[in-house]
Amino acid sequence: MSQVSSPSAELKVFMLTSPRLTLAVAESLTCGCLQARIGEVSGASEYFLGGITAYSLDQKVAHLGVNRRAARKVNCVSAAVAEEMARGVCRLFGSDLGVATTGYAEPSPAAGVADPFAWWAVAHRRRGRFVAVRSGRIECPGASRVDAQRFVADGALAELVAYLRDLRG
Repeated sequence: MSQVSSPSAELKVFMLTSPRLTLAVAESLTCGCLQARIGEVSGASEYFLGGITAYSLDQKVAHLGVNRRAARKVNCVSAAVAEEMARGVCRLFGSDLGVATTGYAEPSPAAGVADPFAWWAVAHRRRGRFVAVRSGRIECPGASRVDAQRFVADGALAELVAYLRDLRG
């Protein structure tokens, strides 16, 4: 592949390579930052179907099918919740790929969180069946709220591109 100027531009190349894929996003702590990064390149509408910011447990359950009991136990912050969000946004938008973020954008002493961190997940489905789900954790020690949101959005986008790079070989 030729040199591409940004992760968003690289994403576009992978998404529009045959067979073309579609994408949807479910965000919590990144609050739209990831969708903005995806949409910053011309032509994103050819593969980006849309996204949802589901900040509360009730909205994650209602729109993304997150398991209420399990999510409540972890304050909606875990690999499993991110994975449910990624699968749920695929179903909600009818997309081939879903990417999700959930975490803490700032310290939360009540939850025992000293530094911001997040979970990301990428879900891939073909013909209505999930063929892959990946997730991971991004640490943001000492980051401000806004910096943590941007760092996590960039990290989740990089993980999506890495998945597509592996997929497209």
